[in-house]
Amino acid sequence: MSTLILGATPNPNRYAYLAAQRLTQHGHKIVPVGIKHGEVFGVPIQQGRPQVKNVDTVVLYVGPKHQPAYYDYLLELKPRRIIFNPGTENPELMRLARTHDIEPILGCTLVMLASGTY
Repeated sequence: MSTLILGATPNPNRYAYLAAQRLTQHGHKIVPVGIKHGEVFGVPIQQGRPQVKNVDTVVLYVGPKHQPAYYDYLLELKPRRIIFNPGTENPELMRLARTHDIEPILGCTLVMLASGTY
Protein backbone atom coordinates (compact mmCIF):
# COMPACT_ATOMS: atom_id res chain seq x y z
CA MET A 1 0.00 0.00 0.00
CA SER A 2 1.18 3.51 -0.70
CA THR A 3 0.56 7.14 0.17
CA LEU A 4 -0.19 9.47 -2.73
CA ILE A 5 1.02 13.02 -2.11
CA LEU A 6 -1.12 15.35 -4.20
CA GLY A 7 0.71 18.64 -4.60
CA ALA A 8 4.19 17.12 -4.35
CA THR A 9 7.13 19.44 -4.93
CA PRO A 10 10.93 19.23 -4.93
CA ASN A 11 11.05 22.54 -3.00
CA PRO A 12 12.44 21.75 0.49
CA ASN A 13 10.69 24.83 1.91
CA ARG A 14 7.21 23.38 1.27
CA TYR A 15 5.19 21.17 3.62
CA ALA A 16 4.53 18.64 0.84
CA TYR A 17 8.28 18.09 0.60
CA LEU A 18 8.58 17.66 4.37
CA ALA A 19 5.69 15.18 4.28
CA ALA A 20 7.47 13.16 1.58
CA GLN A 21 10.63 13.18 3.70
CA ARG A 22 8.90 12.09 6.91
CA LEU A 23 6.72 9.48 5.20
CA THR A 24 9.84 7.99 3.61
CA GLN A 25 11.70 8.07 6.95
CA HIS A 26 8.79 6.21 8.56
CA GLY A 27 8.95 3.49 5.88
CA HIS A 28 5.89 4.48 3.85
CA LYS A 29 5.95 4.04 0.09
CA ILE A 30 5.17 7.40 -1.52
CA VAL A 31 3.67 8.32 -4.88
CA PRO A 32 4.34 12.03 -5.46
CA VAL A 33 1.91 13.70 -7.87
CA GLY A 34 1.99 17.37 -8.75
CA ILE A 35 2.59 20.03 -11.36
CA LYS A 36 6.28 20.45 -10.51
CA HIS A 37 8.98 18.48 -12.28
CA GLY A 38 11.67 16.70 -10.34
CA GLU A 39 11.81 14.08 -7.65
CA VAL A 40 11.51 13.72 -3.92
CA PHE A 41 13.72 11.25 -2.09
CA GLY A 42 14.50 9.28 -5.22
CA VAL A 43 10.90 9.07 -6.43
CA PRO A 44 9.96 11.04 -9.57
CA ILE A 45 7.05 13.46 -9.28
CA GLN A 46 4.34 12.36 -11.69
CA GLN A 47 2.22 14.92 -13.51
CA GLY A 48 -1.44 14.65 -14.42
CA ARG A 49 -3.52 11.82 -13.07
CA PRO A 50 -1.30 8.73 -13.14
CA GLN A 51 -2.90 5.34 -12.77
CA VAL A 52 -1.82 4.09 -9.36
CA LYS A 53 -2.94 0.93 -7.62
CA ASN A 54 -3.06 0.09 -3.93
CA VAL A 55 -3.29 3.64 -2.60
CA ASP A 56 -4.08 3.50 1.10
CA THR A 57 -3.92 7.21 1.84
CA VAL A 58 -4.02 10.46 -0.11
CA VAL A 59 -2.43 13.46 1.59
CA LEU A 60 -3.58 16.76 0.12
CA TYR A 61 -1.32 19.74 -0.45
CA VAL A 62 -3.57 21.33 -3.08
CA GLY A 63 -5.93 24.11 -2.01
CA PRO A 64 -9.72 23.81 -2.31
CA LYS A 65 -9.80 26.10 -5.35
CA HIS A 66 -7.75 23.60 -7.39
CA GLN A 67 -9.20 20.37 -5.97
CA PRO A 68 -12.33 20.03 -8.17
CA ALA A 69 -10.14 19.07 -11.15
CA TYR A 70 -9.00 16.06 -9.09
CA TYR A 71 -12.32 14.91 -7.59
CA ASP A 72 -12.95 12.04 -10.02
CA TYR A 73 -9.30 11.01 -9.96
CA LEU A 74 -9.16 10.82 -6.18
CA LEU A 75 -12.41 8.89 -5.91
CA GLU A 76 -11.29 6.42 -8.60
CA LEU A 77 -8.12 5.68 -6.62
CA LYS A 78 -10.37 4.31 -3.85
CA PRO A 79 -8.02 5.15 -0.99
CA ARG A 80 -8.97 4.19 2.54
CA ARG A 81 -8.65 7.83 3.60
CA ILE A 82 -7.85 11.36 2.47
CA ILE A 83 -5.94 13.59 4.85
CA PHE A 84 -6.87 17.25 4.47
CA ASN A 85 -3.78 19.11 5.66
CA PRO A 86 -4.19 22.68 6.98
CA GLY A 87 -5.32 24.94 4.15
CA THR A 88 -6.81 22.10 2.09
CA GLU A 89 -10.07 21.71 4.00
CA ASN A 90 -12.96 21.25 1.58
CA PRO A 91 -16.48 20.28 2.77
CA GLU A 92 -17.57 19.30 -0.76
CA LEU A 93 -14.70 16.84 -1.29
CA MET A 94 -15.13 15.52 2.24
CA ARG A 95 -18.80 14.79 1.51
CA LEU A 96 -17.92 13.09 -1.80
CA ALA A 97 -15.29 10.99 -0.06
CA ARG A 98 -17.78 9.80 2.55
CA THR A 99 -20.29 8.80 -0.15
CA HIS A 100 -17.54 6.63 -1.68
CA ASP A 101 -16.61 5.01 1.65
CA ILE A 102 -13.39 7.02 1.92
CA GLU A 103 -12.62 8.46 5.34
CA PRO A 104 -11.90 12.21 5.26
CA ILE A 105 -9.51 13.31 7.99
CA LEU A 106 -8.83 16.91 8.98
CA GLY A 107 -5.28 16.75 10.20
CA CYS A 108 -1.63 17.40 9.58
CA THR A 109 0.41 14.59 8.11
CA LEU A 110 3.56 15.83 9.87
CA VAL A 111 1.87 15.95 13.28
CA MET A 112 0.22 12.57 12.74
CA LEU A 113 3.56 10.97 11.90
CA ALA A 114 5.29 12.61 14.85
CA SER A 115 2.58 11.54 17.29
CA GLY A 116 2.21 7.99 15.97
CA THR A 117 -1.40 8.50 14.80
CA TYR A 118 -0.69 8.23 11.07
